[in-house]
Amino acid sequence: MHTDLFPPQHAFAPDRIRIRRSPIPRLKIGGLVPFTATDYPGLLAAVLFVQGCPWRCGYCHNPHLQPRTADSPLDWNEVMAFLRRRVGLIDGVVFSGGEPTMDPGLGIAIREVRALGYRIGLHTGGTHPRRLAQVLPDVDWVGLDVKAGFRDYARVTQVAGSGEPARASLRAMLDSGVDFECRTTAHPDLIDADGLLALGRELAGLGVRRYAVQVFRPQGCEDEDLNARGRFLRDWPGAAVQDALTALFDAFELRRGA
Repeated sequence: MHTDLFPPQHAFAPDRIRIRRSPIPRLKIGGLVPFTATDYPGLLAAVLFVQGCPWRCGYCHNPHLQPRTADSPLDWNEVMAFLRRRVGLIDGVVFSGGEPTMDPGLGIAIREVRALGYRIGLHTGGTHPRRLAQVLPDVDWVGLDVKAGFRDYARVTQVAGSGEPARASLRAMLDSGVDFECRTTAHPDLIDADGLLALGRELAGLGVRRYAVQVFRPQGCEDEDLNARGRFLRDWPGAAVQDALTALFDAFELRRGA
């Protein structure tokens, strides 16, 4: 009985074997903001919104970016042509989403944009820590979304076990030396004031130095239950929690929507 994968007469017939070359993965871009002064601290930047996210956070402001389509809504070559025209007018390019680290073309795209002279920012929830670690040498700043205490992630993401890749991504950030901040979108139905303070203590204990709490905004959110209560968070989570969090970090900011 033959156990070879190929019959002997074909084993050394290279002329009969066609080598398939994998195409270079191109980032799937679902949207683009040509100019922002708020998405990369201290820099004027453009933002590229990458398609796809494996998590389903109820407060997501870009739910239309969660699925990945067969083709990219924006052609990568056209995106690069646009960025070439912006050289000298903006300082950086931020890869946001969706979840950028979900896309296998992220590393190549970052290097192409960096070659134009831009500083590179990245917004990520830490869903794919291995790919995050791979691209960090070419990234200048990261905004890492921390959803909740790592044991409580599923309450926000609706995906069991999602706290583990998030924790691994934070460890990759701490080990990399790349400038970053952690930030938490906070809604009392998902993380209460005590939970927020406990999360702050956990992050500070791990070595995080910059932290921001972004109080929930209804804009773009499709969860009506969250929206109903989220319209009345003007003074939440309260001055005592804010003061306690401020004391934990080198830099702390409480952010509220307009």
